[in-house]
Amino acid sequence: MADEPQAPAPAQDRSGRIRTSGDSEVATYLEIAEAREPGNVLTPAPNAPEAVVVLDYGSQFSMLIARRIREANVYCEMLPWDTPAERLNHLKVKAFVLSGGPASVYEPGAPTLPPYVLGSGVPVLGICYGMQLLAHALGGKVDPAPAREYGHAVMRVAEAAHPLFKDLPADLAVWMSHGDHVVQLPSGFRVIGQSENAPMAAMADSAGRVAIQFHPEVVHTPQGQELIANFLFGVAGCAGTWTAGNFVEESVESIKKAVGDGQVICALSGGVDSAVAAALVHRAIGDQLTCIFVDNGLLRMGEAENVVRTFRSHMNIKLNHVQATDRFLEQLAEVTDPETKRKRIGETFIRLFEDETRALGQVDFLVQGTTYPDVIESASTGNNAAVKIKSHHNV
Repeated sequence: MADEPQAPAPAQDRSGRIRTSGDSEVATYLEIAEAREPGNVLTPAPNAPEAVVVLDYGSQFSMLIARRIREANVYCEMLPWDTPAERLNHLKVKAFVLSGGPASVYEPGAPTLPPYVLGSGVPVLGICYGMQLLAHALGGKVDPAPAREYGHAVMRVAEAAHPLFKDLPADLAVWMSHGDHVVQLPSGFRVIGQSENAPMAAMADSAGRVAIQFHPEVVHTPQGQELIANFLFGVAGCAGTWTAGNFVEESVESIKKAVGDGQVICALSGGVDSAVAAALVHRAIGDQLTCIFVDNGLLRMGEAENVVRTFRSHMNIKLNHVQATDRFLEQLAEVTDPETKRKRIGETFIRLFEDETRALGQVDFLVQGTTYPDVIESASTGNNAAVKIKSHHNV
């Protein structure tokens, strides 16, 4: 087991991650979009000159990895570990990063390494479970550690000349969180870092595949950002020319090209996901976008009015305000089970959104606002092993 185990009460999805947000929003959009154009509901992100793909194995720190990479001015996407190869076709992949996770590689049903990772020939960085997975996939051996290691540790660099450790001290303060460890290296690998409880705390081969047992992405590893940058530039050869501004510009152009003269709708909740998506699309196509705000009566006092005022008066976005408080409250009357409440809220929203969409007439595109939790927790990859934790109504 690589990461600190999650609390036993809530169930987990296929990657071991506890679902926390976005399920209903994604489900709502996908249901409507699939009905309009089955099998074609996802639009690839704008192309980047180079990209690093982070495969998520359920670590609570996975999104931090993506953040650290982008802070180094390298574009990255974080995807579930079982993402099919064709999902990466729009990317020029420079490297893969394998996140930590709560599973053990030797257990039946544990998340595996997609064949395209090693088949790509690009550099790979394995972190915690990612290290164990890389070792396991290449013929090494992983066993339970004599004792779990969780907290601060010191790793002694065993190969100072390795580009991963450029300008770093011989003794690195790191953050460990694992219950398994590598006990036999795969063929062609060598130890490049050791700690008191992890004799194989870091390993590497000559093909740009590197793995570390600790978490460089967290603040508890003080020089973790430098180590990640060393992998990106010293091992993977990234240029580091991407910025968030580049992404906005590319997104606007991509949206313009995809939409053309079409009409677009977007459901607004007043939250960050849909608000950012609406603002970005509006920048690209202006009044071709119509936003629909379904007021369910469950927001904070004055919040619905603030949403309407912000989007109509300050952002000049076409907004249809659907006042549906009574309808939602009728559906929730005398209901005490939280899951039943969430399902009824989601179903009521879908029906209202469909009615409002039909009233608009011709609609060609649907905007979906998505965060990384949505991508990881709600992505459909054809794997039905995911266990529903709870539905969400934050649409």
